[in-house]
Amino acid sequence: MALAAVLVALGLLLSSSSAQAATVHLALAKTVDEVLNNIRNWILGILSAIAAAFLTIGGLRYLMAGGDPGEVEKAKSAFKHAGIGFCLAALAPIMVDAFKAIVGGGV
Repeated sequence: MALAAVLVALGLLLSSSSAQAATVHLALAKTVDEVLNNIRNWILGILSAIAAAFLTIGGLRYLMAGGDPGEVEKAKSAFKHAGIGFCLAALAPIMVDAFKAIVGGGV
């Protein structure tokens, strides 16, 4: 019984490794436009995540300030930085389109 299980497992390992080796695909960008769109998407994601973190930190600081003017001011600063981050994330597609026009990728 154990021998049969070992043989079945060995057969599955051998058949799956040869199937995986035959289906290797590389994800390569074919055009400059595609590369710039990928860069834009990464910039949007990173800036949005950082801005959301600042928004969360600002909210937590504001909740835990307990009336302390210094902590309230730090919370407002975090809110301001979160707003700047969201604005930069909104402007990222415009900046990438301008870069496309400079490079010659089209708009």
